Amino acid sequence: MSTIPQTSPVSAAAIAGSDLLSALRQDDLALLEARMGECRLKAGDTIYHPGDDVEHCYFPTHGAMCSYFVEMEDGTAVETILVGREGALGGIVSHGALPAYARANVLHEGVFLRIATRDLEEAKSSSPAISHLFARYADCTMAQVFQSIACNAVHTIEQRAAKWLSSAVERIGRNDVTMTQEQLASMMGIGRSYASRVLQRLKRDGMVRTRRGGIEVLDRERLRARACICNHQVESHFRKVLGEVYPQGN
Repeated sequence: MSTIPQTSPVSAAAIAGSDLLSALRQDDLALLEARMGECRLKAGDTIYHPGDDVEHCYFPTHGAMCSYFVEMEDGTAVETILVGREGALGGIVSHGALPAYARANVLHEGVFLRIATRDLEEAKSSSPAISHLFARYADCTMAQVFQSIACNAVHTIEQRAAKWLSSAVERIGRNDVTMTQEQLASMMGIGRSYASRVLQRLKRDGMVRTRRGGIEVLDRERLRARACICNHQVESHFRKVLGEVYPQGN
């Protein structure tokens, strides 16, 4: 079981740091805010293990970022989707504390807003706007999953690595990604040697540089140009369904 962190009262800054929650009107937001707590999670923390009852929902704020991982029989954990300030983890659409299928890990530490699933259900029952927003977000999450499957099937490792790094810096709002080459390789489901060769090419072309425990993006525009169009496809769907919730590249 994952460890449930202690929470403190919700701050206005944390609420403002969630693009998903900020899409709600103030009266609907107040229904959630009264039931929420605020906590800080560190990189590497596990929010859910496969099989855990999903008793709480988490909203990353500002630069906090998580990933869902599917664990394979050989011990490899392959990333499926990223979740940042545009989204949430657990209990958004489902009813009750259903078991988690994938592992949810924190990639970039930060402040999270947390609400019990039972309280979330009460808020959704009280507010059609809350229920509708989260149903639309669930549709966007499925779009990410579909696009990820297609991307892994047809795009090159270099395109996928550029896509992932572009998506990460857009979510966290800065160019320095806390990520080792081994972690990047594991998340993409490839060998470390493949990840190293791709990063060397991106470094040679002046797009990134590596340091101990991190990768810094030097040229966002060129990196996005090197990536496949999958981020753009998902972003476009988010904008159609949720307006300006999806993080924009600067």
